[in-house]
Amino acid sequence: MYSVRTLNKIAPIGLLKLPTEQFVHDHDAANPDAILVRSASMHDMPLEQNLLCISRAGAGVNNIPIAQCSQKGIVVFNTPGANANAVRELAVCAIFLSSRDIVGGINWSRSLTGDDVPAQVEKGKSQFIGPEALGKTLGVIGLGAIGSGVANAAHHLGMDVLGYDPYISVDSAWGLSRNVRRARDIKQVFAESDYISLHVPMNKESQAILSDMLDLVKPGVRLINLSRGELLDSAAVLSALDRNVLACYVTDFPNAALVAHPRVVPIPHLGASTPESEDNCAVMACEQMREYLLHGNIMNSVNLPNVELPPASGFRLCVLHRNIPHMLSEISQSMAEHGINIENMVNKSRDEYAYTLLDIASLPGEAAVARLRANEGILRVRVIKI
Repeated sequence: MYSVRTLNKIAPIGLLKLPTEQFVHDHDAANPDAILVRSASMHDMPLEQNLLCISRAGAGVNNIPIAQCSQKGIVVFNTPGANANAVRELAVCAIFLSSRDIVGGINWSRSLTGDDVPAQVEKGKSQFIGPEALGKTLGVIGLGAIGSGVANAAHHLGMDVLGYDPYISVDSAWGLSRNVRRARDIKQVFAESDYISLHVPMNKESQAILSDMLDLVKPGVRLINLSRGELLDSAAVLSALDRNVLACYVTDFPNAALVAHPRVVPIPHLGASTPESEDNCAVMACEQMREYLLHGNIMNSVNLPNVELPPASGFRLCVLHRNIPHMLSEISQSMAEHGINIENMVNKSRDEYAYTLLDIASLPGEAAVARLRANEGILRVRVIKI
């Protein structure tokens, strides 16, 4: 029986993916085997020795101490693409919100009084005028599950779409409309776009790429950031707005400085806030957790390689280790010395860490497992009955 601690409210449809005969889940579970989390910060939490995995019901993992988890052999999952449609729809909405002062117009309309409201509307509506998106150029930076969806949707709206992503995956490339133009470099996106939508992870590389962006953009550009607030310096954004370098900034990550500016549209972090998105993320997070705990397979890990072996019979040895020479021979030798035949094996690495799965016919004794655990390069060893 595996114990799962839920740090946030997890959609019930997801928890149904954890069979009650094999899993027990509770918000107050002590010393759990696994953790389900959404936005709760884990940076000050102790990571107990028997914690096997953390599954984040969402894409961003800034609230999880990834490096510490890797060192302890704790697999961290996220759910890429599970909330893609929700964010894509909000990004399309943001294009229109940045073009026409819809929010300002609504707020102004609510302030009107008297019997002549229709007349006041007709007289004052011109102050909220804005351009159409049709025929304008949208630059999409980051063409993952969300960015490629935004690019395709914008094309169907009649926009000229310019995409940039040096790390685009094969799956994203297959799903991208052939009408989306490929930017030769990021400077082309900044120079040619009337609108720019950011869909990149928050890391040192993305911050470095975007740090000088506001000095390169086409004057009057409308900028949309539904990825991470920290991607752009708020002071630089406000300065660009005041100098009319930016016509509008739509962000899903308001702060005290941004909410006061009249040409900032501060959305209260609604990107993934739909019932469908929460359900999708919960289902995906729980399924990945179940697959790892019961079968040793890793899917959508952010810190360790993705490794899968098809269902088998007998036992499965799961070894998380550092990506250094002689690890495979050490694992194989340990099995051979204890008379255990390896029927199937797969090994993959990711940066400084690696994962090896072995299907074996018989249960390895404590001596075989102890030998592996004694190796300084091996982080965690598990034996699973398949």
